[in-house]
Amino acid sequence: MATKEHESLLLMWQNRNMENLIELHNKVPVWNDDTQSYVLNFHGRVTQASVKNFQIVHDNDPDYIVMQFGRVAEDVFTMDYNYPMCALQAFAIGLSSFDSKLACE
Repeated sequence: MATKEHESLLLMWQNRNMENLIELHNKVPVWNDDTQSYVLNFHGRVTQASVKNFQIVHDNDPDYIVMQFGRVAEDVFTMDYNYPMCALQAFAIGLSSFDSKLACE
């Protein structure tokens, strides 16, 4: 935990001091010519297209899926998470995807 302003998480990230930080990103989807859309491989866990579907990957290993979230039926979603994320973090991120997405639906 930062004890001084110069040790804040934001300042550490801005200075690229990643010693005790892990940087995660949304996985970039790939174009599928058959469906004429961008897709992610959820390995059968997500079965319906949705603007809410996403995968989070580690900055150093884009093949290691730290978290994935997506629609499986109308108003039904699934979520999977792995280390270094805990259940509370994954739940909070999944819950935040229900916030309105302007111009997406």
